[in-house]
Amino acid sequence: MSGTLNKVMLIGHLGDEVKMHYFDDKNCVGRFPLATNETYTNKQTNERVSNTEWHNIVVRNKAAEICEKYLTKGDKVYIEGRIKTRKWTDDKGMERYSTEIQCSDFTFLTNKNEQQNNLQANPPQSSTQPEQSAPNSVVPDGKDDLPF
Repeated sequence: MSGTLNKVMLIGHLGDEVKMHYFDDKNCVGRFPLATNETYTNKQTNERVSNTEWHNIVVRNKAAEICEKYLTKGDKVYIEGRIKTRKWTDDKGMERYSTEIQCSDFTFLTNKNEQQNNLQANPPQSSTQPEQSAPNSVVPDGKDDLPF
């Protein structure tokens, strides 16, 4: 095989909100950490061991805006892309490296309806204000324009 392949596929949870950076030419970049977990049983101690690996995800332009709009911390997402290592010199003159996943495709795996239902069934204890309905919510009143 003469070719090479740089492809990454991850399923994980967002560790923070999507941080956006906008440029003058109307391009933008979104960045967020993604956590993947590995769990196994240690055969010597018979103990469950869980390891978390953190990945720096980079999304560009329209995809970044979609991620910023719909993803929140804790959401589960499928990411597909490639590994890229950046090199730069810090303020002290030291060479630094950062390994990122340049996202080319993604799929949201957290069902927002289920998440909202869970929040309504188990409201946060710290909230002291009554919940207000959204101004655009549809309230059935029995009168509609449907012919059936």
